[in-house]
Amino acid sequence: MTAINDISGLEPIAAFCGNCNCGCPQLYVDPNAPADRRVVLTDDFGQRVQMSADQFGSLVDEAKSGALDGVLKA
Repeated sequence: MTAINDISGLEPIAAFCGNCNCGCPQLYVDPNAPADRRVVLTDDFGQRVQMSADQFGSLVDEAKSGALDGVLKA
């Protein structure tokens, strides 16, 4: 079994900090994963979330529509 923070074989898509090399949250595609776990989002604590391209697309659509704008407002 692969360690949870092992990113070997993952194709990087985006980094959500990019100003350092501190293990910022990143978005990857795992071409070897089953389709329902192909999109990988890692955090700066070494954890990961895996989802399908459809699930990720839904998240992107919600963000684009503004449906998630209120999440950060306190």
